[in-house]
Amino acid sequence: MTTIEVITRSGESLSVSSENDRSLMEAIRDAGIDELLALCGGCCSCATCHVYVDEKWAQTLPSITEDESDLLDSSDHRKGNSRLSCQIRVDAALEGMKVTIAPED
Repeated sequence: MTTIEVITRSGESLSVSSENDRSLMEAIRDAGIDELLALCGGCCSCATCHVYVDEKWAQTLPSITEDESDLLDSSDHRKGNSRLSCQIRVDAALEGMKVTIAPED
């Protein structure tokens, strides 16, 4: 199990534990954090699972894909550390990673 710190839109910090090789979006959703809509179910066809990855961790993730970047371009809240949580695979190397749920578009 890998534990990731999730900051909600209200600023609440929650520890989310997940089995490895699941998407971060699934881990957040299954932890009962409803503000992460994930309307497409993780198919990388919307941007409703948008998170900000803590700068300390952003460089440890695989590079953003063109499809993911295009979807994030549709967000008014895109930042340099924006990612779609459906595109982040949980693994042991992410233990302690911190993400913040982006504002809803």
